[in-house]
Amino acid sequence: MSDAEVRRRPGGRTARVRAAVLETTSLLLQEQGLADLKVSEVARRAQVNETTIFRRWGTRENLIIDALLADAAEQLPVPDTGNLRDDLVAYATALAKYLTSPAGNALERTLASAGDDPATQQLRDQYWNSRYAQSGQIAARAIKRGELPDGTDPRFVLQMLVAPLHFRIVLTREPLEPDLPTRIVDALLRGLGAAAGPPQPRPELS
Repeated sequence: MSDAEVRRRPGGRTARVRAAVLETTSLLLQEQGLADLKVSEVARRAQVNETTIFRRWGTRENLIIDALLADAAEQLPVPDTGNLRDDLVAYATALAKYLTSPAGNALERTLASAGDDPATQQLRDQYWNSRYAQSGQIAARAIKRGELPDGTDPRFVLQMLVAPLHFRIVLTREPLEPDLPTRIVDALLRGLGAAAGPPQPRPELS
């Protein structure tokens, strides 16, 4: 089957090739780090042509971003319970589990230890902008429900949520207490002046 035929099919082999390439890229990032990852090695291990990868992703950087985001999307779905506190606790708990898993920890360390050259910085910015655009929906929905004050920056809320976890897991490597995500969320909500839960209907004036 030609590459053109593969691209035309919405599923089937196209989906399998994409999954194999992204999984292989993720594994190589864990094994080798960002700087040493080579598209030729991804192609060899995934058993696809290198030209197929470049035709689908265009650049090495695009491939890496897609692999990182695919892994995060699978491991860190954005919860929607209808309640800000429950959403944040669920997300923080999932993030703690992901960061302490061998795969998640390796990928996060890869990003944290990557160089500061323009191409790497652009890749890192792309990754975090996409992550915050997705997870920021938690705060954006809470603002609409009246659980957070108008003008609250959704990205800032999520940064404050995840920063303690990244600090303890990636930098200080301290063990995490089971209730740490809940304690982080409660401290964050107090600082934001968030409502205790979804707003209750105001009583009508007689």
